Amino acid sequence: MSFLQISHPAAARRLFLGQSGLALSGAAVALLAGKDALAAQAGSGASQDIQILNTALGAELEAIAAYQLGAESKLLQKPVLDLAMTFQGHHKEHADVLAKTVEKLGGKPVLTKSRYNFPVDQLKSQADVLRFAAKLEQGAVSAYLGAVPLFGNRDLAKAAASILGDEAMHWAILRNALGEVPVPSAFMS
Repeated sequence: MSFLQISHPAAARRLFLGQSGLALSGAAVALLAGKDALAAQAGSGASQDIQILNTALGAELEAIAAYQLGAESKLLQKPVLDLAMTFQGHHKEHADVLAKTVEKLGGKPVLTKSRYNFPVDQLKSQADVLRFAAKLEQGAVSAYLGAVPLFGNRDLAKAAASILGDEAMHWAILRNALGEVPVPSAFMS
């Protein structure tokens, strides 16, 4: 039985986690719940969902490149470098799920840009790299927050909200590493 043929989310979650060893949230598993959930979106809403997913995918690919830049900068101390690579791994997982979902909806996933306009000349210390990463994560939080209500497919909205939570944790941890208040307000915007 293939993962895509499973229509019950709990069964899909058990099978996927059992085969991959990944700890994806229920919402992320719902995103991959299969043809039935995604086929319901095959109408006019699917093209908007594809566009939103591709925008999110582009941002995830940018984050992967940004964390690679930070890693290669030689400015990060060992524990911070390990954390940055963990966060990059999360972004890789997000990108993989988003690209596969775009394909399942009949779209073509965006690709990594050959060049990103990162402020390389401003990255002179570990704190500079952390501030840069924190700003990207904050932007990701805002972007996912704006995207969640736009999805026609509610399963996709739930999955985006799950990714939003991960991005918010990244942002809080990076702020904490900078000596800033991890959660600066009671609401995200």
